[in-house]
Amino acid sequence: MDEKALKTIVEGILRNVLAQTDGQTGAAAGHAAAAGHAEACAGGDGPIPVELSGRHVHLSEKDALALFGTSLTHARDLSQPGQFLAKERVRLIGPKGVIDNVAVLGPSRGSSQIEISKTDARILGVNAPVRQSGDIKDTPGIILASQTGIVGLEEGLIVAARHIHMSPEDARTFCVSDNDMVSVRLEGERPLILEDVLVRVHEQFRLAMHIDPDEGNSSGWNSKVSGRIVCRKQEGGHGLCSH
Repeated sequence: MDEKALKTIVEGILRNVLAQTDGQTGAAAGHAAAAGHAEACAGGDGPIPVELSGRHVHLSEKDALALFGTSLTHARDLSQPGQFLAKERVRLIGPKGVIDNVAVLGPSRGSSQIEISKTDARILGVNAPVRQSGDIKDTPGIILASQTGIVGLEEGLIVAARHIHMSPEDARTFCVSDNDMVSVRLEGERPLILEDVLVRVHEQFRLAMHIDPDEGNSSGWNSKVSGRIVCRKQEGGHGLCSH
């Protein structure tokens, strides 16, 4: 073997060794970063109050006036600051059924939105998609009726996706950001883990997780039930999970 061929072989071996060393270093750095994130989030896994969000309606000012002849009337405050239960009630009229005495929440919004469960959707005879609040494009419509008025909506009917309200301080405590997706274990009579729970962060929010009656029934929900984050998925798909 001549000197040139031997040099080529040696250089190839060195390149392979360096590549393996770089790969191990990168993997170690990744593990260290994950460990550092886990340490930063230690102690931030709960409890989170879990509230049952039953069927309800958010009305635009225009639709409120059409149904009741006046703006919404405050009955009592809700857990989220600035939100209230109105004295007014409506009937939902679908292709196959009706649901009476549906709560109306205030204040009024730019567009009306109706939040129901999948069970409610079957009663009404509609195919309501699971959506985050405010995402009503290409959703089914519904007829709303009161004792004095009627409104036909072309869109706005959704099954509200489960979510957690957090203040910025809460978000730092739980090591999450606005629009992160997390998995939450409900510590109820029938414990279960709910995936794809959206984190919503705002300075006016009060810490609370909202689920619908179908989810509540499956977990044996009551007012004492709390949740614990067991998996975090930041934008880009990276996550940190505990078991």
